Amino acid sequence: MIPPQEASARRREIEDKLKQEEETLSFIRDSLEKSDQLTKNMVSILSSFESRLMKLENSIIPVHKQTENLQRLQENVEKTLSCLDHVISYYHVASDTEKIIREGPTGRLEEYLGSMAKIQKAVEYFQDNSPDSPELNKVKLLFERGKESLESEFRSLMTRHSKVVSPVLILDLISGDEELEVQEDVALEHLPESMLQDVVRISLWLVEYGRNQDFMNVYYQIRSSQLDRSIKGLKEHFRKSSSSFGVPYSPAIPNKRKDTPTKKPIKRPGTIRKAQNLLKQYSQHGLDGKKGGSNLIPLEGRDDMLDVETDAYIHCVSAFVKLAQSEYQLLTDIIPEHHQKKTFDSLIQDALDGLMLEGENIVSAARKAIIRHDFSTVLTVFPILRHLKQTKPEFDQVLQGTAASTKNKLPGLITSMETIGAKALEDFADNIKNDPDKEYNMPKDGTVHELTSNAILFLQQLLDFQETAGAMLASQVLGDTYNIPLDPRETSSSATSYSSEFSKRLLSTYICKVLGNLQLNLLSKSKVYEDPALSAIFLHNNYNYILKSLEKSELIQLVAVTQKTAERSYREHIEQQIQTYQRSWLKVTDYISEKNLPVFQPGVKLRDKERQMIKERFKGFNDGLEELCKIQKAWAIPDTEQRDKIRQAQKNIVKETYGAFLHRYSSVPFTKNPEKYIKYRVEQVGDMIDRLFDTSA
Repeated sequence: MIPPQEASARRREIEDKLKQEEETLSFIRDSLEKSDQLTKNMVSILSSFESRLMKLENSIIPVHKQTENLQRLQENVEKTLSCLDHVISYYHVASDTEKIIREGPTGRLEEYLGSMAKIQKAVEYFQDNSPDSPELNKVKLLFERGKESLESEFRSLMTRHSKVVSPVLILDLISGDEELEVQEDVALEHLPESMLQDVVRISLWLVEYGRNQDFMNVYYQIRSSQLDRSIKGLKEHFRKSSSSFGVPYSPAIPNKRKDTPTKKPIKRPGTIRKAQNLLKQYSQHGLDGKKGGSNLIPLEGRDDMLDVETDAYIHCVSAFVKLAQSEYQLLTDIIPEHHQKKTFDSLIQDALDGLMLEGENIVSAARKAIIRHDFSTVLTVFPILRHLKQTKPEFDQVLQGTAASTKNKLPGLITSMETIGAKALEDFADNIKNDPDKEYNMPKDGTVHELTSNAILFLQQLLDFQETAGAMLASQVLGDTYNIPLDPRETSSSATSYSSEFSKRLLSTYICKVLGNLQLNLLSKSKVYEDPALSAIFLHNNYNYILKSLEKSELIQLVAVTQKTAERSYREHIEQQIQTYQRSWLKVTDYISEKNLPVFQPGVKLRDKERQMIKERFKGFNDGLEELCKIQKAWAIPDTEQRDKIRQAQKNIVKETYGAFLHRYSSVPFTKNPEKYIKYRVEQVGDMIDRLFDTSA
């Protein structure tokens, strides 16, 4: 049981909590009543506000609609007035722009094009809205007049500001800069920048609004003329400067950048002059023969002219490529893209046709020269052909997009030159083989024949054009002629493109053929001489000249490509001719040789027959020695080394034989007048032989 005290305390605690709960409940009830009252008040306020808004809306909406209608009416009025002003302005375009159109675009192109734009819009307006109005005809006439003025201005600007490029500037453009310490770009300014902008503006307008392409014809005609005149000017510059060496720069010709060029002269191509200089060098070393009337070695004046013409043509070809590239760059700024290739094709035709015609003239001249057997003239084709082949990739790039007939002009010329070059090579080889034996043309002293010097000269000139000459031979399928099998690896997809190794073998075979023909002809010519000894000296001189010429140039390496023993073969031929020549002295030495000497006992008196025999031996030797020395003194061996070698060998043989003979009989009493028969001492005989082959002695 709970004690009474605890129960009483517990009851009081419960009563206190109950009282607190009742107070809380009373507070909540009062709060709810206040909240209900506030809600009622708020509802009343909102209801009143809603009523007032409805009244306001009913009043404002009609006013807003009326204002909106008024604004729309105002805008319509303004638009109508603007349209009226715009339409009325078209009726004033003719009068406003007539003066500007009449005075032309010169000096005020921007303003002029603005006026043309106004006229164009007026034409469009009247065509759409009033096609029968007189105003349309008026603005149309004004537009056509303005277009004609623009076309005229285009022509005028192109004519006045298109200048021929000076030869000096062209030469600067095509010369190599690798030799310069400071690189310098050579730029061509065909038109001043300000004028170029005007030309471009007019071009764009004529294309877009003028509906006229005639200005493109005007453009290419003017630029074509300047291109052609620039190249012809360069050619004329070469002709005027033909007396100078290297590239003929002329300070007299104006140059925007400088009056005198700083560039080194362009390296001239290997032409006739180079081989002639080689020939002169060999002459100084005793290898050259007497000059004859050969048609292979041109006169100096004609040689100079050939060099000048060749150099001029080569540089004109390079100039065409550079100038054409520059012309195309200019054209892309002025001519619409879809007309650029056609216009460029027309622009370059005159200059290109001029180059091709001149090239064909060179081919024609070479063809005539072959008929005359004037092969030195034909050699001008070689440097030109080499340059055309080297330039062909640039040519093809420049002519990209032009007509097929334009692209095929250079390949056609190259083919013509290869054909005529191959014809010249074959005819030259045949000419060497079939050159007639003309007695009046044979060197009386047995020196080098002009045919030999000319043949070597021609072959030496081919050294500078090995690939070109090899390609010429290959282009005519001469591999079959020379029995050289064609290896598929040596040819490309093109029938006329061969490897350099194959071309070298083909050229080597050709050179060996020429040398073989020359050797056969020399053998035939040597038979003209009645004296076998002179014939031997003639062959010796020619064989020695050929060998030394081969050795002093790269010809020997080229010959060795297909004929390894050529050098040894020539040495054997030379030695053989020396031995043949030495046999001419047998008729002298046979008189005093031991096998032909009379046999007698020492101390025994000679019989008359024996004395007479000894006298005949001395007389035969003396007469033979004097005769041979007199004859052979007029013969020639230009090569000092060979001359000394032959003299020494012959001197040793004769002195030894004569010395032995003299030793045996000088003390024998075979005559009362020994000085009549013993005319020469051994040393004198040697001195006489030392004067052989020396016309000055």
